[in-house]
Amino acid sequence: MKNKYTMRFQWNTLILFVILTFGCKEGKKYHDEKVKNSVVASSDKIAAILEFQESLNAEFKHPERSPLPDRFRSNFESLEFFAPDTNYVVTAKLVRTPEALPFLMPTNTGRTSEEVVYGVVTFNLKGKAYSLEVYQNPELIEDKDYEDYLFLPFSDHTNGDETYSGGRYLDLRIPPGNSLVLDFNQAYNPYCAYNPKYSCPLVPAVNRLETSILAGVKDFKK
Repeated sequence: MKNKYTMRFQWNTLILFVILTFGCKEGKKYHDEKVKNSVVASSDKIAAILEFQESLNAEFKHPERSPLPDRFRSNFESLEFFAPDTNYVVTAKLVRTPEALPFLMPTNTGRTSEEVVYGVVTFNLKGKAYSLEVYQNPELIEDKDYEDYLFLPFSDHTNGDETYSGGRYLDLRIPPGNSLVLDFNQAYNPYCAYNPKYSCPLVPAVNRLETSILAGVKDFKK
C-alpha cells in the first residue's frame, strides 16, 4: 500500500485535472521523545498527531509533492498547527447509507466532483453531540489504493480566523465495524488554500460544526 503523503499528493494532483482526493502518511513514530515543538509524546494518540504533523511538513517541503508555489516552498519550514489535544480525538458511531445515490459536489472553481454519502458519523465532543456526513468517490472504488478511502470535509467557527475560510478535510478509511475514530488534530487544508491551480470540493452546509475545532492545521499565512 502506498504511504500516506504519496496518496495525498496523488489525489490532490488528480483534482488539478479532475477533482481532489485524499491521503495520509505512514512514517516515524514518536515515543516519549521531544521534537521541535517541545511536545512530549506520552501516548499513542499524541504520537499519531506528531507523526501527522511531521509527514505533512515533509510533503510540503518536497519539490514534487508540495502544493506550494516555488516562491513559498523555497523558504518553507513548517505549517502552523494547533497544539496537540487528545480531546479532539473522538470515537464516532458510523451509520452507513447504502441506498444513497451519487451527487455532484461543487468546488471552488465551478467544477463538480461526483460523490456518494457513504454514511453519517455521530459523536460527542466536549459534552455536545454532533453529526457529519462522510463521502466516497465512486471512481476511486475501482482503485485498490483508494477503495477504502472516505472523505470528511467540515467547517467550524474558526474558519476565516484561525483556520482557512473554506473549511478543512479529514482522511478516513472504511472501518470493519460501526465505529470510526475521528482525530481532528489531523484536519488539513485543501490544496486550493495554498495554490489557486487546484480545484477543491466545497464543504456542504450539512457538515458545518457549530463549535470551534481548535485542532489540526491553521490557516496558511503567505
